[in-house]
Parts: sequence; C-alpha cells; structure tokens
Amino acid sequence: MNRPDIPLLALIVPCYNEEEILPKTMDALSSVLIECKAKGLIQDESYALYVNDGSADGTWRLLEERHAADPFCRAISFAGNAGHQNAVWAGMITARDWGVDCIISLDADLQDDIAAIPRMLEQYANGSDIVYGVRCDRSTDTAFKRRTAHMFYGIMRWLKVPLIPDHADYRLVSRPVLEILDNIREQGLFLRGLFPSLGFRHSEVHYERRERTAGESKYPFWKMVSFAWKGITSCSVAPLRLAGLMSFILMLAALAYTCVSLFKYVMGDTIQGWTSMIIVVLLLGSVQLFCLALMGEYIAKMFAEVKNRPRYIVEKKLYAGQPVRASLPKDDDPEQDA
Repeated sequence: MNRPDIPLLALIVPCYNEEEILPKTMDALSSVLIECKAKGLIQDESYALYVNDGSADGTWRLLEERHAADPFCRAISFAGNAGHQNAVWAGMITARDWGVDCIISLDADLQDDIAAIPRMLEQYANGSDIVYGVRCDRSTDTAFKRRTAHMFYGIMRWLKVPLIPDHADYRLVSRPVLEILDNIREQGLFLRGLFPSLGFRHSEVHYERRERTAGESKYPFWKMVSFAWKGITSCSVAPLRLAGLMSFILMLAALAYTCVSLFKYVMGDTIQGWTSMIIVVLLLGSVQLFCLALMGEYIAKMFAEVKNRPRYIVEKKLYAGQPVRASLPKDDDPEQDA
C-alpha cells in the first residue's frame, strides 16, 4: 500500500470525567494541528477525535459545544464506561473507518508532550508503521511509582513479553496496522503489549512527561496493580507454568520429607510431628490455593472470550465533512451522524 506524501491524521483522545482539563486540552491540540498543517506535515482535513468513555461530568457537553464551533473537533460517546483501552481501540477503529492514513493516541491530561507529534510524523514519513512515544525519565513520578514501574517492566522482560519500557499509550499507528485490527478479537485488551507483538516496522520518539495540571489521575494504586496483572495474564502463559513448577518442586519436597519420616519411624525414633506437619500442610495448601486462583484467572479470561460481547457500545457521534474512503461502509451516512 503506497503512502500519501501528506497523511490524513486523527488524534485519538480517550476522555473519562475530564471536564476540568478538557478545554485546555482541546485548545492545545487544535493549536498543534494548525501548526502541523501549516508546515505541510498533515492534510488540512486532519482532526482530533475524542472518545467519551461514559463520563459522569460535563465532558460530552464541552465536546458538543466545541464541535459546533470547530469541525475539526470530532467525538464519539459510549453508552457506559468501557475502560481506557477500549476507548483507544474505538477511536482507532472509528478513525480508520473514516479514512485516515494514521492516528496518534494520547491521554487527555496533556502529560504526554504534544511537541513530540511533529517528530512522530517525521518517523512515519521515514517508513515507520508504529512510532512509540517513550518517556526520557520518570522524574515526575513518586519514588514508589518509579520502583514499581521498573519492577513491572522487569517482570515482563522475564516473562518474554514484547514491551517497550516507559511507553504508555502515546503512539502513532499507520493505516496498514489499523487495517488488521478487525482480526484481533480478544476481549482483555492490553495495547502496550499488543502492538510490539505485531511485527511492523517501528521506531521511538523520546519526550519528557509533564505533571498533570488539572483533574485527577484515572489510575490510582489499586487500578494500576489491576492493570499490571491484566497485562501479565493477557500477554503470557508463563505464570501458569510457574505455578506448575512450584507445585512440582513442593511435591518433591513433600516426598523427601515423607521418606525421612518413614525412615525415622522404622528406626524407632520418636517424631514430635506437630510443628513440622502443620508447616507442610499450610505450605502445600497455600501453594495449591495460589495455583487454583491463577488457573481461575485464565479460566475467567476464557469465559469472557467465549461470551464475545461487544467491547463497547457507541451511543453518539459528532462527525461532519470527513472525506470518504473505500473502507467506509456503504450504509454509513456521515450526514446522519452529524
């Protein structure tokens, strides 16, 4: 597939209760689009696509007001909260169906430095199908968050999961990659592990992550732990094998202890027994329960996959004037969505 000299770009911005910071975000992204258009990096029809992930505040109202004044601000809204990863996915699918040549996904809190967008477009022009935005350092994080992040990336490397350290969801994705998304049907999306596994030509752009200027983080500690666990179990079966290895090692230890106990019994030695027995019982029982819980986690994932429910439901769209490409469904009437 030949690339256009000047791509049609969509900025994909998932939003969940971002009323406080959204006006500033929309102004900033509008400015960077105007700048890139003036430099001839993107087509004049390029736009920002906001995905309202079931916000309970005035996020959608602000998007409607901006869309009425700025046709390059477009949006879709979910019927309910579907999660950050599904919001990014929906934005990519929608932009692809509306005919873009590439997308750049970024968070609405402006912590991802939008000054890196022109450099991403340069890497795209040089042939990269995926351009990862990678943080130069984690100086804006707390010491605890830095240590846990490094621990997470270390575990993922040990599990042989293809992951880009210090990369979140700030990335450019070209149309050839967007075209294959329909073939990826898994329910538990972990995009940070998915894109590096696809094998397309990629590159990295480094930037300094800024501090949040308004609003609250949508990833508190326990949600980050849940997200990390989801990433581990979505991208690797190594934990299951580790559980099996632990069970095997403890089985050998229990067998050895049994042989020692029988030998002492035959020799007539008195075995006090209680302390050692209770230690073995508790140890074996806890490992068995851990292995069962781990297998239950994977069974739960299979249950979700078998149900095959939609990841999200798009309730509303703000759309107008987008050029139609061959990939646009014939029954998709842009005027009806406006």
